Amino acid sequence: MLWGMNKVFESAEAALSGVVRDGMTLAVGGFGLCGVPETLILALRDSGVRDLTVASNNAGADGFALWELLQTRQIRKMISSYVGENAEFARQYLAGELELEFTPQGTLAERLRAGGAGIPGFYTRTGVGTLIAEGKEHHDFDGQTYILERGIMADVALVKAWKGDRAGNLVYRKTARNFNPLVATAGCVTVAEVEHLVEVGELDPDHVHTPGIFVQRIVHDPEPRKLIEKRTVRTADNGGDA
Repeated sequence: MLWGMNKVFESAEAALSGVVRDGMTLAVGGFGLCGVPETLILALRDSGVRDLTVASNNAGADGFALWELLQTRQIRKMISSYVGENAEFARQYLAGELELEFTPQGTLAERLRAGGAGIPGFYTRTGVGTLIAEGKEHHDFDGQTYILERGIMADVALVKAWKGDRAGNLVYRKTARNFNPLVATAGCVTVAEVEHLVEVGELDPDHVHTPGIFVQRIVHDPEPRKLIEKRTVRTADNGGDA
């Protein structure tokens, strides 16, 4: 890709056109409902593709994010570290309708990073002696047992950024960064949705989290929903609700 090439598409549907298909593996950024590429997820739902394997920390929450794809039964398998806050996820798994590959959160992050770096596998002590280790290669290093984990190399990666330019350079905001930089490198094709779209040269290179070389397509979503997964309040000193 040439520096300065315009990678912006007019809609999420257009950005996914020609790159999504049945049976593919996707990596999706986000943590809970924070930093989730929800516009792209909705477009993926509407595309009708099925039999998907999705690597993501979790599958959203009831009614939001990847839950949309579970509800329409478009996901065949999830590679995740957290199943909570999503009753449909739990129901499909317990009913044997959804394949689930449990992965410790740090291991999931490293699997995505390894895949993005072209590393097919690595050894870790996390999960040794548990169900996580069943069926995996074991090897001893310096008297300690490790298990082999495979890097994740997805056909398509979907990420959410706070700001991006037309060449695909991305900046994430605070905790919304979470898995997004790792996911962005792990896709053969990476599609990003951004809240603020700027021209090439407006971003300080030292502030770029994902260089544009990793991003092939961009969609501008200037008014994303700001969802709160769990709203909590405390009692004020005067007895009222804060």
